[in-house]
Amino acid sequence: MSFFKSSVAGAVLLGALAAPAMAETLKLSHQWSEGDVRHQVAQMVADEVAAADVDLKIQIFPNQTLFKAREQYTPLSRGQLDMTVLPLSYAGGQQPAYNLTLMPGLVKNHDHGARLSKSPFMEEIETVMAGDDVITLVHGYLAGGFGSNKACITGPDDVAGVSIRAAGKSFEQMLAGAGASISSMASSEIYTALQTGVLDAANTSSESFVSYRLYEQLKCYTPAGDYALWFMYQPMIMNKTTFEGLTEEQQAALMAASEKAEAFYLEEAKKGDQVAAKAFSDAGVELAEMSEEDFNAWRELAKTTSYPAFVEELADGQKLLDMALSVE
Repeated sequence: MSFFKSSVAGAVLLGALAAPAMAETLKLSHQWSEGDVRHQVAQMVADEVAAADVDLKIQIFPNQTLFKAREQYTPLSRGQLDMTVLPLSYAGGQQPAYNLTLMPGLVKNHDHGARLSKSPFMEEIETVMAGDDVITLVHGYLAGGFGSNKACITGPDDVAGVSIRAAGKSFEQMLAGAGASISSMASSEIYTALQTGVLDAANTSSESFVSYRLYEQLKCYTPAGDYALWFMYQPMIMNKTTFEGLTEEQQAALMAASEKAEAFYLEEAKKGDQVAAKAFSDAGVELAEMSEEDFNAWRELAKTTSYPAFVEELADGQKLLDMALSVE
C-alpha cells in the first residue's frame, strides 16, 4: 500500500473513532393534539431526556400521524413502535384484564387512582403487559362526569328512562342495569346527538366535555370532584426490549423523566376537572355533585352488572377485580 493510501486510511479510521456516536431516536405515537395534557406528558419526558445529554432523543408523532388511535398497542408490542400514551382499555380485546382500567366504581378520585397505580393490582396488570413485551413508564388516570339536558345525574335512580351515551362497555352494562337506554357513539358525535334529541345525557371525560363544547347543549353537569364514577387509565408505555437495549445512563434518564412527568400528570388531571367545571358554570349550566353515598350506590349496581360480565371473560378475573377493590 502506498504512503498516500495508508495515510488516507489512517485518517478515516481516526475520524471514525473521534466522531461522536449517533444519538438513538425513539418514536412515540399518540392520538392527542399538542395542547392536550397527554401530549404535554410525552413532551416533558422528551425534553427531560434531551436535557440529560445521554445520546437519546424521543421523536413525538401526535394526532394519529403515525398510527391510528386504537392501532398502537400491537405495533408497540412487536417493536415497530417504541412508545405511546394510550388508554390501556383500547387493548382490552387482546388482553381482557385491561378492561379493569375502565371499570365503574374502581377509582373514587385522582389520589385513589394514584394509589391504585402503585398497588399489587397494577403489578398484575404490568405482568400481563410484560408478556406482550411492554412496560409502563408513566402511570395516569383521567376522570370524567355526567351531563344531562334533563335532570341532574348523580346516582343510579337519575338515569332511569334516560337515553345516554356511555364511555366504555362496562359503563353501558351498568347504566342499562339502572334502566337507561344506551346509545353508542364516538365522543365527536355527542354534540349533534344531544342537539337533535337522540341523546338526553352523556358520560365521558372532562376533556371531551370541554373540547366538544357540550356546555352548549346540556342543562346540568356533574363534574369529577371528591367522588367521580368515570376514570380511565391512560399511561405512557414502552416496548420492553427497546428499553432493555438502552444504556444504563439512558434508562436512568428515561426513568427520572418519567417520574417527574407522572407527578405533573396527576396535578394536571385534577386541574382538568376544575377547568371543565368552570367552563360549564361560566356557560350558565347547573353543576351537581356526586356524594360518597352516590358513588357507593353505583358500585353496588356494578357488582350485579359490569363486574360479573368482566369475570366471565377472564379465568382469574375475580382475583384481579378483588385486588382492585381492595385498594382504599
